[in-house]
Amino acid sequence: MRVKIHRGTKEIGGSCIELEAQGERILLDLGLPLDGDPEDSTLHPGIEGLQGAGDLLALVLSHGHLDHWGLAHLAGPELPVALGAATHRILKAAQLFLPKPYVPHKAIKYSSGNTFILGPFAVTPHLVDHSAYDAHALEVEAGGRRLFYSGDLRAHGRKAALFERLIADPPRNIDALLMEGSTLGRLETDQRFPTEAEVEDKLLDIFRQADGMALVAASAQNIDRMVSVYRACKRSGRTMVIDLYAAEVLRATGNANIPQSDWSQVAVYVPHYQRVLIKQEQRFDLLEPHKPNRIFPEDLKALAHKAVFLFRPAMLKDLDRVDCLAGAVAVWSQWEGYLRQDKGREIVEAFAARDIRLEHAHTSGHASIGDPKRLADAIAPKVLVPIHTFEPDRFTDHFGPRVTRKEDGHWWEIAA
Repeated sequence: MRVKIHRGTKEIGGSCIELEAQGERILLDLGLPLDGDPEDSTLHPGIEGLQGAGDLLALVLSHGHLDHWGLAHLAGPELPVALGAATHRILKAAQLFLPKPYVPHKAIKYSSGNTFILGPFAVTPHLVDHSAYDAHALEVEAGGRRLFYSGDLRAHGRKAALFERLIADPPRNIDALLMEGSTLGRLETDQRFPTEAEVEDKLLDIFRQADGMALVAASAQNIDRMVSVYRACKRSGRTMVIDLYAAEVLRATGNANIPQSDWSQVAVYVPHYQRVLIKQEQRFDLLEPHKPNRIFPEDLKALAHKAVFLFRPAMLKDLDRVDCLAGAVAVWSQWEGYLRQDKGREIVEAFAARDIRLEHAHTSGHASIGDPKRLADAIAPKVLVPIHTFEPDRFTDHFGPRVTRKEDGHWWEIAA
């Protein structure tokens, strides 16, 4: 089996790996570089056969973050795209609401632990703990060689048991481990990120101290965070107010343990721009499952002092019209780097103009430094290749002599 990392040996984002065996190929991820424009052709990796009907058999997506699927639209309708079944449902649920959505034309829906065959490649997904729901590491066997691609993972989220399970029963006889190193350069070796449970406690403190509405700026697709917000609402006696997009994403998980729009202490508010969208697209059917707990502007104002509102900037006009921001607090519950970008600075200014205090409650979607080392020790690969990192030079310090650096765009053979 031969490997070409198109992007990722010295940057985070834009992940794309090409594998070749017996004259046939597959791709693992086809991601968009951080802050990249999907229409910028200079960012498109040179991969033959993306339109299908050749020796490129399939694109396999590890999870539903843009830096891993954001260039998947380059794949033609005839190329099969393998992805987690829940990831497929979430992409479909999000399709109407996003400016540049993606849903594969020819989907192969996989599930954790169940091997599927693509020509000479046997691919086994392993469900992992990550901020993206339904994220998987990928084990690939072909031509008598075995590769393990970590994808993105961590050990401090609500699915941390998956990480411990992987360490307790790791894949065996791995020749090459492609290990993500997002955290290198961000933490010291003995530091760790907060757990998702600690984020929940921080949210609880903020909600209890707030006199008015709590606006939580978080991704609706960060399902762990949606659970944390809901649990903090339950503990503080507040109602979690979500929009139609979030309600549809939560429904798409298909998980009875994930908060849903008809649960107690959940309300659905459809902001004006979503009402316009529903009318334009004649998708009134989307409202039906969420009717039991739907609220309207007059309800929102009455509920404000006991509400936690899942917030996006497009909703500010609604909140201003309803006049429900007296005593409000805002919680930034995603990567702080977004606030240094133009749109982030506009959000900060909008909060300040309304005298809304801004708090922070977040944790990384990636592992603290010690956890990938534990995983590498458990798998004991013949070689470990840095990927998804800005700091490949630091890998040897943490993973030892098994580290082998590779360069973007160069084929290499997995040795026996």
